[in-house]
Formats: sequence, structure tokens, C-alpha cells
Amino acid sequence: MSYSQTMGCLTLLTGLLFSGCESQSVTIASGGETDYEIYVPKDAREDQKRAAFELRAYLQSISGAEFSIVQTRKRDHQIRVEADKTSSSASGVYYGFEGSNLIVSGSDAKYSLYAVYTFLEEQLGCRFYTPNHEWVPRQSKIILPSDLNSQFEPDITVRTVHSQLFYEDSTFADKRKVSYEAFPKYVPEARVHTFHRFIPADQFLKEHPEYYALRNGRRIPTQLCLTNEEVFRIVRDSVSALIKRYPDREVISVSQDDNTQYCQCDNCRAIDESEGSPSGSMISFVNRIADEFPDKMISTLAYQYTRKAPKNLKPKDNVLITLCSIECDRSASIAEKCEDFYQDLVAWGKISDNVRIWDYTTQFTNFLAPFPNLRTLQPNVQLFRDNSARWVFEQHSRQPSELFELRSYLTAKLLWNPDLDVQTTTEDFLEGYYEEAAPFIHQYIELIHDELEADSTFFLFLYGDPSQGFGSFLGPDQLVQYERWFDEAENAVKDKPSVLQRVRRARLSVDYAGLEAARKNLSSDFTLATTSEEGAKATPSKLMQRLTRFEQTCKESDITAMNEMRFTVDEYLSGYRATLARSTQKNIALDKPVTLETAPKKYANEDPQTLTDGAFGGANFYANWLGFEGNDAVAIVDLEEPTQFSSISTAFLQVVNHIVFFPEAVEFEYSLSGQTYQSLGVLRNQRPLSPNSKINDTQYFDLQFPPMEARFIKVTGKSMKTAPIWHHGAGLPSWIFIDEVMVR
Repeated sequence: MSYSQTMGCLTLLTGLLFSGCESQSVTIASGGETDYEIYVPKDAREDQKRAAFELRAYLQSISGAEFSIVQTRKRDHQIRVEADKTSSSASGVYYGFEGSNLIVSGSDAKYSLYAVYTFLEEQLGCRFYTPNHEWVPRQSKIILPSDLNSQFEPDITVRTVHSQLFYEDSTFADKRKVSYEAFPKYVPEARVHTFHRFIPADQFLKEHPEYYALRNGRRIPTQLCLTNEEVFRIVRDSVSALIKRYPDREVISVSQDDNTQYCQCDNCRAIDESEGSPSGSMISFVNRIADEFPDKMISTLAYQYTRKAPKNLKPKDNVLITLCSIECDRSASIAEKCEDFYQDLVAWGKISDNVRIWDYTTQFTNFLAPFPNLRTLQPNVQLFRDNSARWVFEQHSRQPSELFELRSYLTAKLLWNPDLDVQTTTEDFLEGYYEEAAPFIHQYIELIHDELEADSTFFLFLYGDPSQGFGSFLGPDQLVQYERWFDEAENAVKDKPSVLQRVRRARLSVDYAGLEAARKNLSSDFTLATTSEEGAKATPSKLMQRLTRFEQTCKESDITAMNEMRFTVDEYLSGYRATLARSTQKNIALDKPVTLETAPKKYANEDPQTLTDGAFGGANFYANWLGFEGNDAVAIVDLEEPTQFSSISTAFLQVVNHIVFFPEAVEFEYSLSGQTYQSLGVLRNQRPLSPNSKINDTQYFDLQFPPMEARFIKVTGKSMKTAPIWHHGAGLPSWIFIDEVMVR
């Protein structure tokens, strides 16, 4: 059944239900006429006034009747938009009849607006899918049951979904009852990771290294020393100055920076050992700040090293604990696959009534990748609700990502009502947004989740990569099926340009997975190059269609970001085309044996043949890159016989926030015997590391020389060994990642 047929049946059914019991019903409008007017008080606040005007606009659109707005109460035939009628003092919405008057009310002005949107959805069948697409039924009559009486009080009272759909359109955010910003009520200059803001290293480190974390015998500016009295004084004064600057803001963050290099001096260590967690020194410090500002909420993080609650210390009443689930496996619910976080949630709930949840719902290294975690959203939100979390921040991608509109819509609906029927809600959205294409997209969603659930060992990570799924839910057979369904989806709406564009946005993730599968040469359907009988290499036409469609859809939909590291779609496309060019070049090192003189770690199965297998690394170190931690990368390629060549090229990856840096230099050497080597040349890093370095980048080291002959080629990538003092990983081993040695 098509979308229009489904909605037509829904409207007809609603009308039949109401008309069948008109003796117990109230007619609000009929035949384009109404006896009702909308009342809003003269002293109403702006949101309450807006609620009245929104109600009038939608009622008129539905019925064709003209509803006037008045500021005088009458005895009957009014729709009263009020801001104080609920059965308790809690935040909530209400609508129902008092005699012939319909009351639509919230616990305050904002909730009166929420009440109007709730009434329109639940009673009149309106749907608010995205800022640019909603469904408003057309009815000759609006008839409501006379015993209408509905009240709802959301358990989660501060609801945030990190999506530009809400941040850039406050009206749509109100329709979905979520906040307009990531940190509502917060001082804007102190929202999260604030230690470096309060005591900047460029101002204090040289003269006062003691303000900073002691690690391995030296002070580094990764975190603050929380037992230093001058640190307390400076932070206290900084907080005071910000509160004076923003007196209307209720919350200010005093929180660790985004790394795990906390202070291990004797005083900090003593508190942490006594409390069984580094949260001990953190809560001790934040409690002191909270005592100084009893009328403000001081927010801090329970994140990574501070996630475990202290054994004895309790946060002050005006300390807000922001508990973060960043480490969790997203292939199943937190309760099922993240037991440690679950235990931490329970523990913090026992010592604080102010727990804010910072949850994560996307793959931050690959916004556009398939990320089948939709079935985890409801159980996770219910878990937070059941453990008394009243403030939930769902960190999505902000920028467009896989099934972005559905994810934004469904997550917001769950924060309002964690117990809603997810299956019905999802199907309703798909029908309303993708229309005739809905069944095919629904099949894709169901199968990709089923395939993931069938692989009980798979860890669906926030910082993962599509390549990790190529042996699971993104296998070649599955990718072929997903593409078939999207072909059918496009065909179903080929005569509806706007709907077709929505379908192509939904398809982006499958196209992206297909592009990355080709980079891996996953199968004959997903390969970078084909070889003719004469030995000539060419890019497959299907791959070019996939790449062109991906580019066009991103451009038409103004999608520019590939990940959270400011890696753009344009950069991805440019890099991909460079890879295509390399893949069609003759490489006499292809499939030749490789030995390593230094040990790789963890990635690409630590397999030396990664360097000559014809698969090319992308923007993420999970895909086809061989990694070396804290040491040089030294590889020897055996051409198996003396061979003439005149150029060598290899690629290195940089992901600065993950302590992955370009080598300082790359040296190429050659040998006929494999015993002694002579240098062909040394290439210096043309983009040396600095605080302003591009976060996500690839650099090719290409050396040209007169033709010469050798059997063995040695490639040495010279590592920085450790992160520099200014980096959040200061003192930790740094990584270099190398891929595909090209010899021509």
C-alpha cells in the first residue's frame, strides 16, 4: 500500500470512529465552519502565544474553517491554550474537555506548545517528520470524543539530540520536544572539557608546570593537578568571572580535558587510591568549586578514567554528573553488552540525584557508514530512564549521517516517551517520508540488523570502519542485496524528484560501504580495477556509477562532512580518485613477498602482505593500513628476481587526535643480494606536525630516479616515537600507518 493510500485509510478510519459515536462526541469544525474560538490569556508568554497561533494554523489547514484567537474567556465553545493545567507540579502536557471547552495545556509556556503538537499528532493525525516534510490530513469534520482526557509527564525532562535538524530549526525542535542546542542552560564558554580553558598551557606551563598533571616524572599539560591550591584558586576565579558574564545561565562545566593523562602526583594518587577511582580527586575538587557557587549547577564528567564512581565521596547537591558511554559496543543494548557502564550507572545513581547521560548513536569516524544500532536506541533510553536519569544528551553526528532523518526523529520520540511502539513509529516514518520506496528501505533496515545480530562476536564501535563489517553485515552478498533494494526504491519513486532525493540520501551509506569494499577488492562486484585479456587495467563502470551517485547526492543535499575530524566529502572524493589512479597503474611489487624488520601492532592482522596486496588504505586506520606503535616502520619487498625500476611510492596516514602522525622522513634503499643496502634517497615530511595540523590526512612519499636494477627494496618510515608535549597524548607512543608500496 502506498503512503497516500495508508494515510487516506487512517484519516477515513479516524472519521468513521468519531462519526459513529457523534452523540458522545464534540464537533469542533464541519464543512469549513466552526463555532469554536481559541483563547489565550493576555499575559501569556511568547511560547504560549505561539502555541495558540500554531493550533489555529493546523486546525484551519485540516478543516478549512477559520478559527479566531481571543483573549477573553467564555463559558463554552473555546479551545483554551493554557500553561498551568496538569495534575502535578511536574513538567507535562494535558488536553481534554471541560464541558464544551477543549483545554490544551502544559505545565508552563513551553509545555503548552508541546501540548498543542502532542494533540495534533495524537488526535488529528499530523506528522512532523523533518523541518521540510510533514503530513497534515484534510478532513471535512473535526470530531473528538467528549470524554477526551489525556495527560503525559515525560520522565526525561532535558532532552537533546545532537542533530542539525533541531539546532538549525527551533520550530522543528519544539515539534519534537527537544532542545535547540547541545548544552541548554550552560555557560557557552564552559560547556565541556574546560580544564585547558581555565588554565591555558601557553600562559602557565613555562612558569608553573606544577599546575599540570605529573606523569612518569614530568609535568605535562594534559590535565590539571587537582590537589594544587593555586589551581583551585585560578579555576574558582575563572568560574566566578564566567558566571558574572552570564548571570542567567544555570550550569557551568568544570571538567577534564579529552584524554586519559590524569595527574599521578602523591596527593592526587592518594585520593584516587582511597576512592578506588580517579573520580575521587575529580569529585573532591569539583565539590570545593560547588561550595563556592551554591546557586549554580557545576557540571563535571564521569568519562573514561573518571567513569567509575568514588567509593566514599558523594557529589554535592549542586554537582551535575555527566556519565558517558563512549566505550560501549553498539551491536546490542548497553545492559546486554556493556556491563561495566551499567554498573557505573547504578553506582552513580546511588550517590547523586543529578546524573546527566551523554550517550552516543553514530560512528564518529564514518558518519555516512552503515551503523545498525537502531534496535539499541529504545532499551538504552529505557535503561537511563529506569535509573533516574532526567537529563539525556544523545550525541549523534550533528551533520548528516546514515538514515539521518529517521534517526533524529526516532531518538527524539524516544526521549519524550521511552515506551513508545518503535516498530509502528519506524514504519509510520518510512511510509510518510519515503512513500512508495518505504518497503525496500524497511527491508534494508531489517536485514542489516538481522545480519549484525547473527554475528554475536562483532563489536560495533563508535570509532570503527566499514571494513570491519566486510566479514559480517557488510559482506559482498549482503552489499549486493542492499544495492538491489535501493535500485527498487529509486525506481518506485522515479517520478517524484523530492522523494527520490530522500531515497538517495538514505542510499549514501550503502554506496559508501560499496566504495570502501572496492578499496579492499572484496569481490568481483567490489573491486578497484579490472584487467583485460591484454593486461590493461581499468576502473569498473559500476564503481564509477557508485562514486558519481555518491558525489551528486552529497552535493545536492549539501552534505560536506565525512567524520568528526573535519575530513570533508571533497577530500574523500579527491583521495578516492587518487586511489583509483594508483590502482590502474602497473605495480611490479604487487603480491610480492614482504618481510618486516620492526614489529607491527594490532591492525591489518599485522600481516606484512598488506603492503603489496593491491588494496588501498582510506581515511581510517582500520582499513588496509599496517600500524607501528612507538617505532619505525621498516619493510623489505622482495621482487623475487633482479628487476629494473625508476620510482617507488608509498602512503602514510595521519589522524592527529588518535596519536597517528606522518613519519618525520621516509628512506628508500635497494639491494641485489638482500644483505647490504644502498640508499636511493630520503624524503622529508612535507607537512610537519603542529597544533594546527590537519587532523585526518594522507601523504604520498614518491621518489623518482634514473632506471636502476635491484631485487630487494627497503622502505623505512621514521617515527616521532612519542607525542609532543603540546599534544593530549604527550609522552605516549605515537603511531605511523603505512600502506601499498608501489614500484614502477
